Amino acid sequence: MVAREGMARFWSLESLQMVAADGGTESSALVDDNGSEEDYSYEELCQATPRYLQPGGEQLAINELISDGSIVYAEALWDHVTMDDQELGFKAGDVIRVLEASNKDWWWGRNEDKEAWFPASFVRGYIRQCRKHTGMFTTAQLSTIFGNIEDIYKFQRKFLKDLEKQYNKEEPHLSEIGSCFLQHQEGFAIYSEYCNNHPSACIELSKLMKQGKYRHFFEACRLLQQMIDIAIDGFLLTPVQKICKYPLQLAELLKYTTQEHSDYNNIKAAYEAMKNVACLINERKRRLESIDKIARWQVSIVDWEGPDVLARSSELIHSGELTKISKQGKSQQRTFFLFDHQLVFCKKDLLRRDILYYKDRLDMDEMEIVDTEDGRDRDFNINVKNAFKIINRGTGEIHLFFAKKQEDKNRWMQACENERRRVQEDKEMGMEISENQKKQAMQNARKSRQGKIKGDYNGCPVPPPHQSLHPIHQRHITVPTSIPQQQVFALAEPKRKPSLFWHTFNKLTPFKK
Repeated sequence: MVAREGMARFWSLESLQMVAADGGTESSALVDDNGSEEDYSYEELCQATPRYLQPGGEQLAINELISDGSIVYAEALWDHVTMDDQELGFKAGDVIRVLEASNKDWWWGRNEDKEAWFPASFVRGYIRQCRKHTGMFTTAQLSTIFGNIEDIYKFQRKFLKDLEKQYNKEEPHLSEIGSCFLQHQEGFAIYSEYCNNHPSACIELSKLMKQGKYRHFFEACRLLQQMIDIAIDGFLLTPVQKICKYPLQLAELLKYTTQEHSDYNNIKAAYEAMKNVACLINERKRRLESIDKIARWQVSIVDWEGPDVLARSSELIHSGELTKISKQGKSQQRTFFLFDHQLVFCKKDLLRRDILYYKDRLDMDEMEIVDTEDGRDRDFNINVKNAFKIINRGTGEIHLFFAKKQEDKNRWMQACENERRRVQEDKEMGMEISENQKKQAMQNARKSRQGKIKGDYNGCPVPPPHQSLHPIHQRHITVPTSIPQQQVFALAEPKRKPSLFWHTFNKLTPFKK
């Protein structure tokens, strides 16, 4: 029995190690000619992998690029000293422009001012620049296609190196790798940005691949790097698949690790940690979808003042109508929107009740929520019912609010607690939306708004029923036995039901898909 469990644990460890190394080099580090390890960028890794070119295929791809008018370069691996005028001399590291590559052994190229033949085996092919007019790719296109893959490569390389150190080659079943996952669990959060960007990368890549020159370009890159026969979109999917496989592999490893094993507790903790990483990725994806709706909501508000709501917030917690008592004791009917970090209130148009005007906002980070008993209030010297106060802890300024019913008041009190808890969870989990993503959401919303007039909107928001927001670490997580490529984001938790708040805007054009 022990032998069987040991063998099962061995295969689980082998499988887990393959996941960590999938798509990378055979070793956790690149080794130079002197045998020392050096840190390389993603581009350097791609350039350093092949030592000899695979004859046949790369010549065809390169010649197709050259015939399309593209410029192709190769880098010299070794010095080539020659006394023959028909041969091109160069030193290791020189960049040679390839002019013709129909022969598998000798290519025709230019180095500085001379054109001549040079041995193909002395260079490694990579396409540094491939431009027909001003260039094949813009900076924005490269950012969209590859995202933060360089950061992922650097992190994954270090993780694999540490994982191999914990792997017992002599007695694999005694390996203790759980601590390695726990040590690096925060670093796995960088996969979130990549996974969220991946759909945009596929769309951008699909557009480019409709043109022959781009298909030739990517195929030439693959051949010159001696990569397996998978299209570039398959390689770009690898990081998404990788982060989804870790919980599955750890669950399998835990299954074959006895409780008496010295690594049992760490493996169990690593399994939970990697499930939380997957949960964080899903949560960020949901937030990205949310900020698009928030941006469209903001541009529909008339007379908006101050920073965009996305400058500090990424999720709507609650909304509804309340009566606010001004400093002068005047009653004001307002529609309130509670986001993380801020409470925005608007006024309905007197004639067109579907139109909202921006009035003000409160910084919830500086506020304290206080329940108010029914009866005479000493601060405002008025009778109150279904009321609560929001007090500025710094200035002592008091804001008094009335709800129509006790149930409405309870929902608002609970929503304010949820807002504080959500802010704390976001801080603990490192939940952040990049400034570029916020900026892009607002630009898209304003662009879609152009040409429309406010009279196009024929609906107004109504408060949704209260929804309990459980802490993220307490939410149920289901790990499937297999992960289709189309469902890689469904790993961490069951699919959420759409927020009821957004359905209340079914008559508002900005929130229509």
